[in-house]
Amino acid sequence: MFAPYAIATWEAATIIAIISGLVGFFVVLRQSTFVAHALPTGAFAGAGAAALVGVSSLIGLGVFSLLSAFLMTALRRRSTKDTATALAMVFLLGLGALFLSQSGAYASSVYGLLFGQLLGVSRSEIPIIAAVAVIIVVVTLAIYRPLLRSSILPELTGAQAISEPVLETVFLILVAAVTAVALPIVGALLVFSLLTAPPAAARALTSRPHLATVLSSVIALGIVWISIALGFTTNLPVGFFVGSFGALVFVASRFIGPTRLRPARLLARHTRLDRTPT
Repeated sequence: MFAPYAIATWEAATIIAIISGLVGFFVVLRQSTFVAHALPTGAFAGAGAAALVGVSSLIGLGVFSLLSAFLMTALRRRSTKDTATALAMVFLLGLGALFLSQSGAYASSVYGLLFGQLLGVSRSEIPIIAAVAVIIVVVTLAIYRPLLRSSILPELTGAQAISEPVLETVFLILVAAVTAVALPIVGALLVFSLLTAPPAAARALTSRPHLATVLSSVIALGIVWISIALGFTTNLPVGFFVGSFGALVFVASRFIGPTRLRPARLLARHTRLDRTPT
């Protein structure tokens, strides 16, 4: 479990958990869980493209995740959000199937892309993942307050220095970046579980946005660590444990949490976002 070849898995998983909890808070707050499910599809296509041309999977994951975000942004301007997200997901899923069929990837490799694998990240990729994570954290903290205001009280978006289309685009790029680094370990089908279950549980436990953001990352970290330990012990997919424990934590939080996902106005009261900015 803690052999030298497994250290990269623990390091990558720790980084992924922290940024998933941070960005996932806004996924839940903006009710964008469908987006968190659709964007890994684009990353899946990128992994297939990388296998086809023989480059690092992280390059394919990153490029296609960003392309997915921009594609969804463009489609949303001409259609409803859910329709645009669904169209992008269907197109990219088909593209991923095409790339994988032409690359000659083994069934085990495809299985790992879909459901995750313990050794999905090599030691040489850790600096890249860490650099991407730093960028994600910096950008998220830079737009934290306007993104929070836009998520809780969208009627005040017009009074902000950053417009809603720009905020939405940056938000999608952040989700895409998290997806790109998380997919090798968690898998395309279960990346969204890290982006939704921990922050949803955190929101049920507290109505204070700043505390919920930190708590979301802490919960995600605990889920990932336990899942990896069980993955090494049982030789079962890490994604299975991540999804299962994420669901259990959310259900438990609904019973023990004092807020029970209270309305957005209560969140606004805790951050004084109901006051029109000057």
